[in-house]
Amino acid sequence: LAVSGLGRTRLAKSVHDAGWSAFVGMLEYKAVKYGRTFAKVDRAFPSSQVCSACGFRDGPKPLHVREWAGAECGTVHDRDHNAARNVLFEGRRIVAAARAETLN
Repeated sequence: LAVSGLGRTRLAKSVHDAGWSAFVGMLEYKAVKYGRTFAKVDRAFPSSQVCSACGFRDGPKPLHVREWAGAECGTVHDRDHNAARNVLFEGRRIVAAARAETLN
């Protein structure tokens, strides 16, 4: 199956969605197999808009802004590292909330 060729047709979205779905399924399977926790963070989560140091939401930034300082705390952030930290924190928050819900 020439997936790269299908990716250039009107079926492209379906092909890419199926590939992503398979990848996520593999991640979930591996997490269970190795005793790890897997959590999905909502794609609308504003990971690059929030300061990972103080939590202040600064708002959207154009993609060419690669480094910025938090408005409240002044911490200088690399856009990608800040977003990765925020996704990690959000994933941990989701897992903690799920565990607390199962205890109640």
